[in-house]
Amino acid sequence: MLEERRILITGGAGFIGSHLAEALVEQNNSVKIYDNFNSYYFNKEANINRLKEAKNCTIIKGDILDLDNLKKSIGEDIELVFHIAAQPGVRFSVKTPLKTNEINVTGTINMLVAVQNSNAEKLINASSSSVYGPPKYLPIDEKHPTDPISPYGASKLAAEKYCKAFYRVYGIDVCSLRFFTVYGPRQRPDMAIHIFTQKILRNEPPTIFGDGNQTRDFTFVDDTVSGIIASAEAKDTAGEAFNLGKGERYSVNDLISLLIKATGSSVKPIFTKKMKGDVSHTWADVTKAKKVLGYNPQTSIEEGLQKFVKWYKSMSPDQIPKASP
Repeated sequence: MLEERRILITGGAGFIGSHLAEALVEQNNSVKIYDNFNSYYFNKEANINRLKEAKNCTIIKGDILDLDNLKKSIGEDIELVFHIAAQPGVRFSVKTPLKTNEINVTGTINMLVAVQNSNAEKLINASSSSVYGPPKYLPIDEKHPTDPISPYGASKLAAEKYCKAFYRVYGIDVCSLRFFTVYGPRQRPDMAIHIFTQKILRNEPPTIFGDGNQTRDFTFVDDTVSGIIASAEAKDTAGEAFNLGKGERYSVNDLISLLIKATGSSVKPIFTKKMKGDVSHTWADVTKAKKVLGYNPQTSIEEGLQKFVKWYKSMSPDQIPKASP
């Protein structure tokens, strides 16, 4: 648990960032949320409604491409920086590789420069399992070759490389966390679980890209947040990368079956061709994170999906975002 620390979170109004901000505010830290509130997400303002009145939380509208504003926001008082802001989405990156690179690579370099010129003690960089590309073996540990097959994965790997270079050259205490398919309340409307749930609750058949036998290590957002916080507390993490996953894998067909059960539906999925940039399997070996960070994911996929469906059903019709089929 972190307590009474002065913290800045980039992307703090997004899916993972808002959950992290809530946890850190509840632990009596002084938190600055730094977010550009862009339209790629639905209703990011609503993500942080609970934090707007918190005395120990400050909300800053700013972009990670604005180096001067980043430096000003970190100032001389911030002790810890969690860099969660990014342009996510494998499929989005295939369509718009330049924007993905600018935000994920240049934005991270800006973050590193801002921290370099501050009194911050540590920087935690949010990365992705997409840096690995097609698995050579399973489960995937941190020594697995990095060979991304999407612009998104390439941008995240480049950001990691810059983090390690800044550690080696400037001595910045920075580590990278490779997230594996994070899901839960407030997740983006372009993510599979959100799209599938929306379709199933409308009694419409969800669309599966490929044959549905591809597998993912689905990680509930609370477990990811606990790993992020643990990485800030841990020692000897500078220049390192850590997997944050559940350490289990389920096929997309399994996922659909579990969602149908959780919603009480009886719809059947339809299948279409596989999308470019998607890997066939992800499965995290979290041995290193458990040993070094004390990471211990707790939420089963059944429990996590039930929590997500409950959250989704709690939204009023005007709050429900539209998702692509």
